[in-house]
Amino acid sequence: MLIAFKLKLALACVAGLAGPLAVAPLVSELTTHGAQGEPAIVEIAAGSFVYREAGDFTHAGQQAEAPLRTLRFNRPLHIMREQVSSADFQLCVQDGACRALGRDVVVAPDRPAVQVSWYDAEAYAGWLSRKTGKPYRLPSDEEWAFAAGSRFKDDGVPVDANDPSKRWISRYERESERDLTDTTAYPFGRFGMNEHGIEDLSGNVWEWTSTCFVRSRVDETGHAIRPTVNCGVRVAEGAHRAYVTDFIRDARAGGCAQGVPPANLGFRLVREKTSWLVSLSQRLSKTWPARS
Repeated sequence: MLIAFKLKLALACVAGLAGPLAVAPLVSELTTHGAQGEPAIVEIAAGSFVYREAGDFTHAGQQAEAPLRTLRFNRPLHIMREQVSSADFQLCVQDGACRALGRDVVVAPDRPAVQVSWYDAEAYAGWLSRKTGKPYRLPSDEEWAFAAGSRFKDDGVPVDANDPSKRWISRYERESERDLTDTTAYPFGRFGMNEHGIEDLSGNVWEWTSTCFVRSRVDETGHAIRPTVNCGVRVAEGAHRAYVTDFIRDARAGGCAQGVPPANLGFRLVREKTSWLVSLSQRLSKTWPARS
């Protein structure tokens, strides 16, 4: 049964963590969730797809095109139909588990949470997991691409061995052609649904993934050199793939490692399947609470 709440204005404050705070309406925890307080989830059947690897690649010290690989998911992927809403994120703020959203972010059950950092997304995933008793996490870049299907933008750009700079110029020009200046957080559904029934992929809200930025190198003989992994920069997916510093909330103000910065930063989560053993343990702990 849905719990009815009167809307009222409130200031959410997390001492020492937030700057200007959002003036936001309080909303029911079940406003955008199902009967168990969980977000709408889409199940994508196991399958294969062609994936352009994320990161930076060099061969014998020269820029190289990122390789294409065929990946196979051997089990279904469960991912949120919509991005996490600003109203749901506000509930995490009210519980003291998340930083407050910026003052200019519209808080509503039908609009995505934007201007959130990778750390903000991680904090929300932990909070939602504790609230629901089911494990939620950010998708990897591979999982996001699999879920995006035809909405995934292949960022492969041919490399001219005689003039490697042409690759970066070509990429920048291609990204700049898209209208990335509109930062409005529109109601869900504005950018349509893909073939899996997932909404607003590759719109004007880029989505954080768990994937770290990697520099991969191959020497003159074709042998791979140990890659350099930088987890202070994460992959964000949207109208194009972006590499963004993890604590950045607004990439337009700085912190975008490569390419044209995202218009907005938001996220959606993957739900892991809970094993029967974990489920049984949770049920038993509720039935027979530990004795002091």
